[in-house]
Amino acid sequence: MLVKCMDWAGFWRIAAICAAFSVAAPVAMAQQRVEVTGAIEWGVWIDPDGCMHWWSDGLEEGYMVTRLHPKTGKPYCLRQNTCLVEASDTLFATNSARLTSPARQRLAEFFARDNSFSYAIYGHTDSRGSDRQNLRLSERRAEAVAAIARQNGSVVDRLAGLGESQPIVPNSSAANMQKNRRVEVVCYRLPE
Repeated sequence: MLVKCMDWAGFWRIAAICAAFSVAAPVAMAQQRVEVTGAIEWGVWIDPDGCMHWWSDGLEEGYMVTRLHPKTGKPYCLRQNTCLVEASDTLFATNSARLTSPARQRLAEFFARDNSFSYAIYGHTDSRGSDRQNLRLSERRAEAVAAIARQNGSVVDRLAGLGESQPIVPNSSAANMQKNRRVEVVCYRLPE
């Protein structure tokens, strides 16, 4: 999943810059009669929202993003938090991905008033049923919630059905299974 979020062109651009710098810097410094030994150490890490950072010697840090803040014009990463967790039982009938009327209204109100840059929507199930059935049901439920978000003009960056793979409690009782049947909405917000 992380691979989908990576901007590989950006990764290779920074790798080329770092490689060129490690070759070009000693040449430029040699013209100034300064001897340079060693190599520049650098690396890249990626935040969950897909924002890539680079670092180099001396803990210098930068961003490898194409998003520019509308006010400052500088690159930025989005802040993220889980902004909505809804029990599937309050949104859907058993073994269904069709939203109930009250659920449609509640979700529409949420997306209309929330001012996030974009969203990630994840569907989850309990352990009843086959892995394949649970995965498909959770995907369809996440898609149903995403459709409401899009109808309200919201951007959905990521959508996934995770089936029974990420329970929040053991599926050892009916009450626990109910907690595991859920849809989570992660909000990506602009930095302040």
